[in-house]
Amino acid sequence: MSRFLLFALVFFTGLCASFAQKSIKGTVKDDLGKGVESVNVSLKDPEGNIIGYTRTNKNGDFTIAINNDQLIGYQIEASSIGYKKQTVSIADVSKSQDLMLQPSETSLETVTVKNRPSLTAKGDTLNYSTADFADKQDRSIGDVLKKMPGIEVAEDGKISYNGKSISNLYVDGDNLLDDKYNIGTKSIPQGAVDKVQVIQNDQPIKMMRKNNMSDDVALNLVIKDDAKLKVMGDATVGAGMPDRFDENLSAMLFNKKLKFINNVKANNIGNDPGIDLTSHNLSDYLQKIGNNKPNGLLSIGAAGVPSLPQSRYLFNQAGLINLNNLYKFNKDLQLRANISYLYDQRKQQYNKFSQTYLSDQTISYTEYQNNKINPQKLRTQFNLNGNAEAYYLNNNFILDYIPFKTESAFSINNIAANQMLRQQTLDISNEFNYRKKLKSENIINLYSYLNRTTQPETLNINPGLNADILNNGNPYSGLTQHIRLPSWYTNNYASFAFVNGSFVQTYKTGFNIQLQELNSALYRTQNNQTQEIVSDSTVNNLNWLKTRIYADATYEYSNEKWKAGLSLPLSYNYIAYHDPSNHLNKNLNKVFLNPSVNVKYQTGTENYVVANYTFKNDLGGIDDVYRGTVLKNYRSLFSNNAPISESETHNVGAGFNFRKAMQMFFFNIFANYNDMELNTISSYRLSNNIQERMVLPLQNHFKTLSFNVNASKYLFAWKSTVNAGLNISQSKYNQLQNGDLLPFNTLSISYNTGIEAKLNNFINWSYTATYSVTNNKAKIADAIQTNFQQLRQQSALAITTVKNVYLNILAEHLFTHQSTQPNLKYLFADLNVKYRILKMKTDLEFGITNLTNIKRFDAVYLSSNSLTTGTYEIPGRVAMLKATFNF
Repeated sequence: MSRFLLFALVFFTGLCASFAQKSIKGTVKDDLGKGVESVNVSLKDPEGNIIGYTRTNKNGDFTIAINNDQLIGYQIEASSIGYKKQTVSIADVSKSQDLMLQPSETSLETVTVKNRPSLTAKGDTLNYSTADFADKQDRSIGDVLKKMPGIEVAEDGKISYNGKSISNLYVDGDNLLDDKYNIGTKSIPQGAVDKVQVIQNDQPIKMMRKNNMSDDVALNLVIKDDAKLKVMGDATVGAGMPDRFDENLSAMLFNKKLKFINNVKANNIGNDPGIDLTSHNLSDYLQKIGNNKPNGLLSIGAAGVPSLPQSRYLFNQAGLINLNNLYKFNKDLQLRANISYLYDQRKQQYNKFSQTYLSDQTISYTEYQNNKINPQKLRTQFNLNGNAEAYYLNNNFILDYIPFKTESAFSINNIAANQMLRQQTLDISNEFNYRKKLKSENIINLYSYLNRTTQPETLNINPGLNADILNNGNPYSGLTQHIRLPSWYTNNYASFAFVNGSFVQTYKTGFNIQLQELNSALYRTQNNQTQEIVSDSTVNNLNWLKTRIYADATYEYSNEKWKAGLSLPLSYNYIAYHDPSNHLNKNLNKVFLNPSVNVKYQTGTENYVVANYTFKNDLGGIDDVYRGTVLKNYRSLFSNNAPISESETHNVGAGFNFRKAMQMFFFNIFANYNDMELNTISSYRLSNNIQERMVLPLQNHFKTLSFNVNASKYLFAWKSTVNAGLNISQSKYNQLQNGDLLPFNTLSISYNTGIEAKLNNFINWSYTATYSVTNNKAKIADAIQTNFQQLRQQSALAITTVKNVYLNILAEHLFTHQSTQPNLKYLFADLNVKYRILKMKTDLEFGITNLTNIKRFDAVYLSSNSLTTGTYEIPGRVAMLKATFNF
């Protein structure tokens, strides 16, 4: 880890040195020759863009930092209330740039100042002034976003506006972070952001804004002019007990040509730096490109994680380099590089007891695991983007290398063993998109996506388990499961859009091809160390080809009140797969029509209703058809004996979105119904030691109804933002276990509320509460029924005790009730004191987490007819001392 930090220091020292600056100097005087104080002085390029800014001192002198001295033809502009604006052209950079201001009469309108925040709206853009919601203790813009009415920030950093997830977070209009915006909200100082803009109906492609059918919502952080002129950042050094460290180094720049946020961090206090690499809209993107492939077939069968914030349970030693750089050649062409490397070492220790309730028996097992987990991730992404009124070009190259290693000592029903899992995923892709607008306003679009993935996996277990199933009842030394799953995928199409006023017709045709191989074998090692295949039925040599040729006609209409779209995609699907080792040779031909329609009606200037309907046919993937048994984890054997999975899904939704921006009131309500029919079902044969899954050809039906309502309001009299929400979901589905087909009905209800309050000038208070209830019931006689209830509360006080000394107290309470188990109650508390040395731009901070020193956490998990209780080892009390220097 010391080498990691040394590399980081050298990197950032070189980076900061590269931005060493020269300066241009001058004086501003009045007509009497006296220096004028506090005059706004700007350095402008020949196009009129501000590239430097400052104010004069009490003698009228000014200094503006410059990156080079090639400024001939540039201008210095001076302006101040009571004087006429003056401009002088630069002829010699080395000489003093002096200006003389002439007095003028200025008539100012009467301004009424109210001690209350306000929002401004212009078209589809809503502006929040950062200063109206920020407090002295807020460090990053993420701290302030949580206080803005209508905006919600989840624990993982995901941002929503009035119930809808944002599609992008822009920095001064540029997409610097490409959906991985956590590093931005954590790093950008709130004092550098002038305002936060909510952009409704966000359409980043310029040529499509005239006939904008987008329903996306994005945020734009507008950077202050003086913050654009220099490199900003911070450096944190922290040490604590027992044996804790927390280091961070960040640098950022947001000028016209170059933007970057570069960060290096390392810690072992439970903060996962990998959260900064979270792509919040990844599932939507994967659905758009249509490349369905298994993420990994093997696992260690871990019990998951406790229902706590990650910082309370994670034992880690992690480091991250995260580099995000964007260079603009001109206003329409830019190049972006996002490069990151994560290295982590984690420990996890728990005991688990699980029960599955069947009509005539209860299956149960106990388990203990002590895991050492080593995730790594290297990501390299280069994006070239040309975005003009006449054309759009976007090329995105991504390389992901993800080695993952887990070592585990475990016991199941008091039988001890060890296991090791190795996974190495290499994923390379290139996405190309080109659009051209013709003189007729019609648009041509060409698209191509190419992907290559390899993901070998190996699971070793020793000694051998379940000898009665896997070794004819004889003891043996161990098991080894090998998996190889190389994959090629390409998707290509061309489209032509006819634009006729408010009506747009788009016709698209294309094809995609998926080529995959699944090679697997399960080996056992006898006590004499000879290795052999468990049986012929544990081998796969499966070749898979999936081809789709498609055409799509889309019709869209928009005006001031209405937006409506109809899509009619028609596709021919061909799948062929064969495996000589399992005597498998099959193919499938299908033609699908998957229509969809969506409507949006603007009921008022700020309010609208939406409705949508989609019918979709889907075909399964290679992991649905392999015949040879795979040891998925130490207690699970998976195989298939069914044709390709086919599903038909009807989805209908409707919602109402309401806001009164000037009153800072936001409200949304949405309902959705999903009905899916499958031609296959997973059949489980359960015992106390092992579960075997076989996919069978049997009709299966899933029905889900969900309802969500959320509200947020700023209370001006109390200087507080309050919010509340209700989420209801009901699902009906079938499970086939030990030969019994059990129809289940699950009802989940969640209530949440919260407040961010400014009690007075030196005390802020926040509180959130979530209460959730889950009921599962089998729809048969003597029905199996389970019930789960949980209340989670969090409260925080931020107090300015004396000048520049800040005290933070946080408490978190968790209550869990399950009818057959004892109630679980936990109270966590944290304390933090910070002293700000203004002259040195340094914060000294002392904090203690988990004051009550809780080291074991019990959790209850409920799903259909299964109940699992787990006891996790978690970090106890930790004390940290940190120093943060801001530059």
